[in-house]
Amino acid sequence: MRINFRKSYIGKGLLHQLCNCIYGLFVISLYLFSVNSYADNIPTKKSYTISLNQDWLFGGEFQTEYFDSNFNDSNFEKITIPHCVSKLSWQNWDVDSWQKVYGYRKHFSLPQIENDSRVILHFDGVMVGATPCINGHKLKTHLGGYLPFEYDITSLVKEENILTVAVDSRWSNVPPQGASMGPKRIDYLEPGGIHRSVYLKIVPQTYIKNIFCKTEEVLKPSRKMNVLCTLDAVKSVKNQLTLKVRLEDKGCVISEGIKEVDVKKGNVETSVTLSDLSNIILWDIDNPKLYDVFVTLHDNGKAVHSSKTRIGFRSAEFKLDGFYLNGKRLQLFGLNRHELYPYVGYAMPDRVMRRDAEILKNDYNCNIVRCSHYPQTEAFLDACDELGLLVWDEVPGWGYIGDKEWKKLLVRDVEGMIIRDRNHPSVIIWGTRVNESKSDIELYKETRALAGKLDDTRPTSGSMTSGTRKTWEKDWSQDVFAYDDYHADPDGSVGIHEPTPGYPYMLAEAVGQFNYAALKDFNCYYSRQVDLETLESQALRHAEAHSKSAATKRNSGVVAWCAFDYGSLINAFKTVKTPGIADVFRIPKLGASFYLSQCDPKKKVTLEPNFYWSFSEKSPNGPGKKAAIFSNCEQLRLYIDGGLYATLNPDNSKLPNVKYPPFYVDLEFDGDVKPVELRLEGYIKGMKVIEKHYSSDVKWNDFLLQADSDEIVGDGIDATRVVFGVTDKYGSLRPYGDGLVEFCIDGPGEIIGDNPFDLSENGGCGAVWIRSKQNSSGIITLRAKSLCHGVKAVKINVK
Repeated sequence: MRINFRKSYIGKGLLHQLCNCIYGLFVISLYLFSVNSYADNIPTKKSYTISLNQDWLFGGEFQTEYFDSNFNDSNFEKITIPHCVSKLSWQNWDVDSWQKVYGYRKHFSLPQIENDSRVILHFDGVMVGATPCINGHKLKTHLGGYLPFEYDITSLVKEENILTVAVDSRWSNVPPQGASMGPKRIDYLEPGGIHRSVYLKIVPQTYIKNIFCKTEEVLKPSRKMNVLCTLDAVKSVKNQLTLKVRLEDKGCVISEGIKEVDVKKGNVETSVTLSDLSNIILWDIDNPKLYDVFVTLHDNGKAVHSSKTRIGFRSAEFKLDGFYLNGKRLQLFGLNRHELYPYVGYAMPDRVMRRDAEILKNDYNCNIVRCSHYPQTEAFLDACDELGLLVWDEVPGWGYIGDKEWKKLLVRDVEGMIIRDRNHPSVIIWGTRVNESKSDIELYKETRALAGKLDDTRPTSGSMTSGTRKTWEKDWSQDVFAYDDYHADPDGSVGIHEPTPGYPYMLAEAVGQFNYAALKDFNCYYSRQVDLETLESQALRHAEAHSKSAATKRNSGVVAWCAFDYGSLINAFKTVKTPGIADVFRIPKLGASFYLSQCDPKKKVTLEPNFYWSFSEKSPNGPGKKAAIFSNCEQLRLYIDGGLYATLNPDNSKLPNVKYPPFYVDLEFDGDVKPVELRLEGYIKGMKVIEKHYSSDVKWNDFLLQADSDEIVGDGIDATRVVFGVTDKYGSLRPYGDGLVEFCIDGPGEIIGDNPFDLSENGGCGAVWIRSKQNSSGIITLRAKSLCHGVKAVKINVK
């Protein structure tokens, strides 16, 4: 740090000079404190990471000669990671298109490293099998698409290197796959590719492999944290090494600990306890306070390796009378989430993954999400930590248990999931049973015991179906009984069973494709293509499930099915399954209106009609006799064509346990003349707090084009969603819009998506994603042209 004292003294008067002098001394002292605070964490030449996400070459279907270091790959396609092997639309996915082995190559230079440094090759996730080869040396094949794996390649690297990866996307004997029926056996599709980050770790001979910050007695002033560390050593170390642990809050040291460690060859387990944590702020869904933990390994007083993680202090308990966060009962209110996206499957960058968490927490007001049915990307979990969104973390699987080798991989995945995710305060439960699987007593005793060994601070569970529920008393071996409740009551409403006795209880799924057998098209249930009556029923079904589950404290709450539509071959329409309250593009359907309204009006006032203000062939008389409006206001006033039509109060007669029940109004209009303008006003304590307008006049229809982010990074990886659709003149989406939309793009970016896009295929709306070009900056201009609605443009800055 350099301070220019001459500049500091420029000014008029002695007092001004004195103030500048004091300020200079303050800056110096602050700098010295900062240096002292972080001295143990300064990276050394032995310890750093190198991203390998850029400048890959994709060779299509794999050929054995790709492993040859001298192979000429000059005609390969240039790509960045994450990447999907198949060119996909948003629907009509061809599963056979990725049932092959594909070849990837990466040329990279390795900077000069110290002689005793190690080089670790790390993959965050490859779908579904990977065989890396470094400089012609083939490495062990890894099976499994959702968790990290790595290799020590120290003896194989040189100054210039070629990394080849054979990615096996075929149906394999690995969770969740393996069944003889193939991809139609599990209720989500798995397009292949290197869909998560790849990087090198440069580490010393002995390095910190992983850490677990286990908080204890969190609700007491005597709270403490036991930092469990695993050291990886190539050989035994004669002298003792020193392990230092520091807990910090935005650079301020909260607590420190130190321990001398004897290091033997292999993995060394040790721990350091931090106490004096009485002033810690607890992590909560409304105040997700996070702290940094630095662990540094010293050899003869010199820092040789450091590791950092982020944690939160919180108590999360499932009891017989519900779920408790930090000692207070909290009714769980959430949705299941699949990580599948249009066009690229799982291969979206961190910004896009984080956006899902923002939608669930900030838009849909969820306090929990279930990662169905596999461990999801850490970027998503990081966002959940920051936002205060609780997480059910789950092993890969769907209704199938394979052979002995398959089970070994499942147990391995339990271990990998917990080691990767146990420092995330948002994670409150481990799903150690395969979703909706039969009860394999020995297997699930093993997975539960392993979870307890690796992390005894969280309970285990797994979703049960009506079939397994019947025999649960003799073969249940988890901590929390989680049930997928899809039954109907005699009156046709959503039914919720009484909790099973003796165990904490919750619903891992509910509603979903409720009553789909009664729909005109079995495979469409809540797609934008079905009738409006069905679309309007979705929000009310979800509200029924949450209301009935909250009727007893024995039920901890509902994680309903589900947030977003996703790719599947089971009861799907054009390979898209549509039980989501939002479509595959993350655009909310009418079913989202209930969730959008369930928040404290002090934070956000909401007003969400559960209908379209439209008079078309599919709704000639309007929304109907009992149209619902969800809002957290105390009273609503409706104006039609300028005149007061109705004053409404919330109706909780059928939804007594919903915090903000709906308002109902008769909006069925007979005759030839139909109303045009609808105005809704929301009132709290007699004051108007919100107002929304809608028009049924299609002559004034407009076109929406809107980006989630106005700035992305020019690394060839970062991307943002751009939503488009037909709207009324006030910006509300129309039902059943049609026509083609054509896109053109200028600037340092590219379109991920269908071009042109047929609006009629998704009820008048859709999305593409805009990805930056590598090593670029400037302005991206995306133009969308609709033959019926003209041209709209959106600009995105690339930094």
